[in-house]
Amino acid sequence: MSILPMYRFVILSGCSGGGKSSLLEELARRGYSVVEEPGRRIVREETEQGGLTLPWMDVAAFLRRAIAISLADCDAAPSQDWVFFDRGLIDAASALRHVTGEPVLEELGPKHRYHPQVFLAPPWPEIYGTDAERRHSFDEAVAEYDRLLKTYPILGYEVILLPKVGIRERADFVIETLQRSSKTSENPRAADKRQCSPDAS
Repeated sequence: MSILPMYRFVILSGCSGGGKSSLLEELARRGYSVVEEPGRRIVREETEQGGLTLPWMDVAAFLRRAIAISLADCDAAPSQDWVFFDRGLIDAASALRHVTGEPVLEELGPKHRYHPQVFLAPPWPEIYGTDAERRHSFDEAVAEYDRLLKTYPILGYEVILLPKVGIRERADFVIETLQRSSKTSENPRAADKRQCSPDAS
């Protein structure tokens, strides 16, 4: 199976509570398309409807739904310019494999590709906090971060750590990094396939 490089769908991942949501808000303010974390959407919907597909009640069902939403997000994303995803398919598949041992990451990871550079927010205890949608501890968040730090390179992604700076400076860092990479790679507007679509054999 040949991997066709794609350059539009960019993952922002890393440690929970590390400032990813604020970074996405800044990128959206600048006019970029952004996609909210699947997990937060699931928690809100399940809480409003009295559902049970919650990470603290049925984590496997929660993660399977996050995978389905991530695939749908890719299909629905616009076809022009950069699109920024708060987590996505790889995060959910990695977590499901960790919880159940299912080889879902090995099955989905090579078939559904994002931009080759992935931005990870490192643990930032000074700004970490819990809320109605984030109930896990900081130690649990760091454990997840450590797992992702290993997972993305195994799948062939280049991990870039976000600096612990202000939101505007972080957004500048992301855009400037992508602009540098696009100068030596395929133009993001020239891609003829969707990032998260299965690659051609």
